[in-house]
Order: sequence, then C-alpha cells, then structure tokens
Amino acid sequence: MVELRDLWLTYPGAAQPSVRGVSLRVEPGEFVTLLGPSGCGKTSTLRSIAGLETPSAGAISIGSADAFNATRGVDVPTHQRDISMVFQSYAVWPHMTVAKNVAFPLEVAKRPMDEVRTRVAEVLQMVGLTGLADRSATQLSGGQQQRVAIARALVRRSAVMLLDEPLSNLDAKLREQMRLELRQLLKTVGLTAVYVTHDQEEALMLSDRIALMSAGKFVEVGTPLDLYLKPRTLFGATFLGAAEVFEVVRTQGTSIETKIGHLHVETATTNFSHVGIRPEAIRVRQQKSPHPSANQLQGTLVSAVFSGRQQQLIVQLDAGRQIHVLAEATTVFRAGESITVEFPVERLMGLTEEASPD
Repeated sequence: MVELRDLWLTYPGAAQPSVRGVSLRVEPGEFVTLLGPSGCGKTSTLRSIAGLETPSAGAISIGSADAFNATRGVDVPTHQRDISMVFQSYAVWPHMTVAKNVAFPLEVAKRPMDEVRTRVAEVLQMVGLTGLADRSATQLSGGQQQRVAIARALVRRSAVMLLDEPLSNLDAKLREQMRLELRQLLKTVGLTAVYVTHDQEEALMLSDRIALMSAGKFVEVGTPLDLYLKPRTLFGATFLGAAEVFEVVRTQGTSIETKIGHLHVETATTNFSHVGIRPEAIRVRQQKSPHPSANQLQGTLVSAVFSGRQQQLIVQLDAGRQIHVLAEATTVFRAGESITVEFPVERLMGLTEEASPD
C-alpha cells in the first residue's frame, strides 16, 4: 500500500510548486498510473515516493509506516524504503552479464549466494530470459534490456514497484507487446505498482486506476473505463482520448443549449460548462433527416479517410462547426454528400472546467 497525504513539492529556486497538495491511496496489489502532460508533476510525485526528492509538506506512507512526514520530521532514505524502481533508461550495467545485473541488489544486501542464484533464476524465468543469463547486457535488444531492468526490480521482492516511463524508448510494436507482458507479470506476483507515463493508450491498457495530473494536481482519479467514458472535466475529456467538445450556453433540466443547438443529456445539472462526445460514439447517416429528432444535427461530409479498422470523417455541420467522426470501414462515403449525425444521450459527457478527485 502507498498513501500520499496533502503532498507538496517546491524545488529550490522555483517560483511555483511542482506538486500541489496531492492525496492518493494505492491499495495492495493495485496498478495505478500517474498520467499527464510533460511538466505536470507526475515524475516529481514518483520521485518523492522513492525518496529521490524531499517534499516541502505532507506525508507518504509505504505499507503501514510513514516513509516521509514533514510534520513529524520523518524522511526514510531511499535504500530503506520497501520499493524497487524501473527507469526509462533501463540503467543496465554494460560490463555485467544479465544474471549479474539482476543479482546486483541482492549482492549489495549481502544475501547468501545460494539464495541469490535461486532468486535470479526465478525472476529470469518470469521475464523470459532464462537462456540469456550469461550473456553480456550490451548484446541484448532494447526489449530484452528492459526485461533485465524489470527482473532486477522483481528480485528484491519489494512490496511496491515504481516505474518511470519504462517503455518509452521501445519501438511501437515492442511497446505494445511489453505493455501486456508487464501488466500480466505484476498481477501474477501481486505487486503494488505506481507507474508514470504521458501515453494515454498505455495508461488505459495497464491501469486499475488512473490519476490524471495537470499543473501539479490530480484533476481526476478513476478506472480507465470511467475516465474515458464518463470524465467530469474538460481536461479529462480532451487529454484522455479525442473528444468533440461544445460550450454550454444555458441548461434547463436535461436540456442543454450549446453553440451548435439544443442537446439532451442523461442527468439534469446546472454545473456543466461544456458537453462532449467521443468521435466513435457519434452515429452518422448518409442523408439529411427531414424531421431531425433529439440530438440529431444536419451537415455535409467534407472528407473521409480510410485508416484500416475505421474511417475518419470530417463533417461540416449546418450550425457552422466542423466535427470529427469515426465510422465503420465498410461504408462508402463521398465528399459533399448530405449527412445526419446523432449524439446518443448515453454517450454525451457533461464537463466542468475543473473538479477535485474523489
């Protein structure tokens, strides 16, 4: 378990804090991703958990004990915290074999050699490197080097693993393969994981929960499904995937007036500043409806681009706005034809400018 309580971090000489009062509880065995754009504070938060940065205020618990508590003057050194880390740069020793790289933390801890050999063999089998134990680290591919780094983190048997963009240096195909392997591996061994990335797809695929960060704060925290389908904030909707967003002029019950016309939503509210919808949720029909029903809008197809599994459409609405729509790959579209688009009530997302996470 990892818990952050009102954590603040201001670097010496900085005008503004990098981390602004964040609180989060990561349950045992849970995989939580800190997701956000560059400079949002996610790596600073991770480094604070690791003890590589000293927060300005707040507290951090790992397991049942405080690793940092500004009020009580507690600051446990990194090497005494029950954590292991995997870095973006792999940090594999080039002059050591694979087995020696993995064994390094155990040798530093002066574990008996029989135990070292057994535990190294065990984790190399987990990551699929059994046959490469005696190979030099410099003879490995990027994916294999990352597996070495993961094995070295696993061999410590720490309660918590911290991962700082560990897949960002891999090519796209290998990165997708490693995502699936990494999640399965950590779930198999039951580790608690805190993962940092700016890659939205990676966060969606790996996480039990995502803490979405902006300007040093957690904007939203939730499951990948909840944050993608039902975000509460404008930032959440637009950062975690594509979204068509419309400013709300006024609301009355479940009826919302926007710059493109009246729309109906599922839940009555007066708090929405915007309403949004994912491009794949928009329904499209290749003719104008003489009597449009609720949430149907008329327009003209500007372009249709085939991309394999789907087509990417640009529709010019009669209301004056262009929108992007993802449609089935098998339908034949022609630029200039009349189009009716429909926003299903259940897929519309009511959004606020900012919200506090639960």
